[in-house]
Amino acid sequence: MRRWLLPLVVGVIVAVAGYQFALAAAPRLLMRAAIARVGQGGMNRMTHGPLATDRARAIVRPSPDLAYSSCPFDLSGGPVRVQVAPAPSVYWSLSVFDSRTDTAFVRNNAEAGQQPIDIILARPGQAAAAGREVVRVNGDRGIALVRILVQDRSGFPAIDAARRRSSCAPI
Repeated sequence: MRRWLLPLVVGVIVAVAGYQFALAAAPRLLMRAAIARVGQGGMNRMTHGPLATDRARAIVRPSPDLAYSSCPFDLSGGPVRVQVAPAPSVYWSLSVFDSRTDTAFVRNNAEAGQQPIDIILARPGQAAAAGREVVRVNGDRGIALVRILVQDRSGFPAIDAARRRSSCAPI
């Protein structure tokens, strides 16, 4: 029995360390990978992807019925303003994910009253412009993701024109 005690203790230590890695490090690594995928247009800039196809994978498991626009953000230089223009669709939304992949903010067109969404992303304690809604996120980096339902692909040009009025920039 004694000769199994050391391997058992080592096994428990490795299991606990692996569990801690999965809880602490894995979400940050996944977000880094996601930012690298959608951040080819640059940080703190809104980019507008094409409609999803069976080969599209910039967004994990994209829906072919959604048009995606994304803003990988970096708050290390200060807050970032995200503006989302209303789209001619029955559904559109803005979601903000922090550095640990946690959802920091979600608002859809019904909740916005079909009006533009205009928010400031900032870390806790970081000064932000007065008069705008401030969304506090943990960590410096994350992704703001706009999703717009495209019920009929023939209506995509109007949706695309509307979403290109959305923006993301440092303030």
